[in-house]
Amino acid sequence: MTTPAPIRARIPAVGLCGPRPGPLVTAPGPAGPSRAAPGAHAPLDPTAGAARRHRKDARTMTRIDWGYAASTGLEFTRDDIVAAHFAACAEDYLAALRGVGIAPGWRVLDAGCGGGSFLPCLAEAVGPDGWLAAVDLAPENVAASARRALPVTFRRPPDIRHGDLLALPYPDDSFDAVWCANTTQYLDDAELRRALVEMRRVVRPGGLVAVKDLDASLIAVRPGDPFAFADFFRLASAQGDGYARRLLRTRELRRHLAEAGLAEVRQRTTVIEHFAPMPAPVRRFYGLACARIAQLALAHGVRGDWHRLTDPDAPGHPLRDPLGYVSEGNTTAVGVVPPA
Repeated sequence: MTTPAPIRARIPAVGLCGPRPGPLVTAPGPAGPSRAAPGAHAPLDPTAGAARRHRKDARTMTRIDWGYAASTGLEFTRDDIVAAHFAACAEDYLAALRGVGIAPGWRVLDAGCGGGSFLPCLAEAVGPDGWLAAVDLAPENVAASARRALPVTFRRPPDIRHGDLLALPYPDDSFDAVWCANTTQYLDDAELRRALVEMRRVVRPGGLVAVKDLDASLIAVRPGDPFAFADFFRLASAQGDGYARRLLRTRELRRHLAEAGLAEVRQRTTVIEHFAPMPAPVRRFYGLACARIAQLALAHGVRGDWHRLTDPDAPGHPLRDPLGYVSEGNTTAVGVVPPA
């Protein structure tokens, strides 16, 4: 494979606590086909951007336009909404990453890196003797990741590129671990198996493949019907919407990793909970996400008190209630690459 001429961009290195002067990061240009999912901001319009693959059917929920698509057309992958989600859940997300077992000096691939929100924590985990690579489907997310400030000066510059989870642009045994966060929701079962086989291929025997994703069955907003969101996703899934079905598939990750040939697979599901008074990042992301789902529910005639969620700034919004509550589920599955 011919390596494209690198693009060199000076970025400041930043620890998780603040900025300091930093190194050059090399970001190879686009290479090959792509199938990777995501990853400051103008107002978040869910319908802005490129044309979507999915269009709403007026009678059923088989082709829902979920919104917030990047240039790829994949829903909820635009960097502004991805960054807002990360900011709302950073503590829990980073705890999941730290629980994987990535060690200093390791070579790690962030598969489906989005705008690079996990890269600073990965950099701290591997240290200056380690190495990072990252791939994503959306060119604008790749560019954002290349600009991402890192807290470590590596001896070998990070490799951040446009990539394909179904055909990763790396030789066998290139990494000690792969981290894949909030990405499998964009892959159907066959694609997920192919992606996991690819992750296994590029990791050395004894290395780790770690996959984290959202479990929509544990989304709840209170005060209000605690099952409204889970019921909405189940209804959309039953009527044929693939994205809804995949957001309900997450706790099957352990089985998918095992079927892809990974050994010693462990899995943990946690409920990320936010209680009033909620910090601004929490109100921002969940207010926008809940508003979009409420709009879809109303458009498709789904029963429930959805109107109260359509305006995140309304005084009566549940997230502004003195006893307000919002939750989501996250599942992390980790497998070991067996000997050849």
